[in-house]
Amino acid sequence: MPRLRHLHLCDVQPPRRGVVPGVRGEGPLGGTAYRVNPNAQLGSHGFGIAVGHATDAAGGTGLTVVRGVDAPLRASAHVLGRATGSRELALLDPAAHNDRIDAIMLTGGSAYGLDAAAGVMRWMEERGRGYAVPGGVVPIVPAAVLFDLTPLGRFNARPTAEMAYRACDDARTDLIEEGSVGAGTGCTVGKAAGPAHCMKGGVGVGVAGTGGPNGMMAAAIVAVNAVGHVRDIDGTIIAGPRGADGKPVDAERLIAAGPPRAAREAGANTTLAVVALNVAMSKLELHQVARAASAAFYRRIGPAGTSFDGDIIFAVSPMEGNAGVLLQAEVMVVAALEEAIVRAVRQAKGRDGVPGLADA
Repeated sequence: MPRLRHLHLCDVQPPRRGVVPGVRGEGPLGGTAYRVNPNAQLGSHGFGIAVGHATDAAGGTGLTVVRGVDAPLRASAHVLGRATGSRELALLDPAAHNDRIDAIMLTGGSAYGLDAAAGVMRWMEERGRGYAVPGGVVPIVPAAVLFDLTPLGRFNARPTAEMAYRACDDARTDLIEEGSVGAGTGCTVGKAAGPAHCMKGGVGVGVAGTGGPNGMMAAAIVAVNAVGHVRDIDGTIIAGPRGADGKPVDAERLIAAGPPRAAREAGANTTLAVVALNVAMSKLELHQVARAASAAFYRRIGPAGTSFDGDIIFAVSPMEGNAGVLLQAEVMVVAALEEAIVRAVRQAKGRDGVPGLADA
């Protein structure tokens, strides 16, 4: 078997809105260059997914849609947190009859953000995509929310159906924007010491695998909005609650010493992820893949999956294609998701007095 390749990634600029690679262009905060993952060439690896963002920069919120490029996907999910906000999640249980989805939406706005899924539904229906029923189609769009109503932007700013429609329309298979865009727009990390000491979170994309025409690949898209810290691949804490010197500290030790009230607000901390494979797997296998991917949360985020988190991991694959080896898939999604988590904070630009690692 070829050796697993864990891709180490760099930053380039996406060729969008007239911007050519290597040239700085307008970003979500105005004058800030977008950052992308040049190795996340999802189309060339056969994942069958496209990723689109919609960003309300002034409001400090947004959403991210992961949809099939031109066909439905098979999917399941694993719920880590006990303070989740979701839509159509029960359909992803391996015992549920439904065996296909059309898109997954990750959104800010807390429970208000779930309304935005109507935009994905409309985009799909206009194209005749969905579960066929007499008279038309019913698109299947599971969704999950994260809490970004504070401390950034405006409390009354929530993702809309129009934003979700636009995210579907703009979805792409490569040069996917990262950092303070889409569902990552209002994300923060390190809230264990209170909002005055947090840092900026965001969206990250990671890819891992063996490559080649018959190789298995895994991709991950994640929005990191954690109460605690994030560790780099070498274990160093790179983002989290800031101490007196402004540097991130170990959130788990801080919480163990006695968390402030702000850190115990249910539902205010959520990391949402979609992991994808380029091989066809059953719904039960994808459920196992999603569960295995949680190792990345526990390795990179401290703490994760608590009673005050809405953490959910979705797993998707093409409906048809080459079969994959489950154990290999489980290892690869962990590698891809670890990379994505790290990139989510490394590419995040600070705002409203909250610093980000991309500020330098």
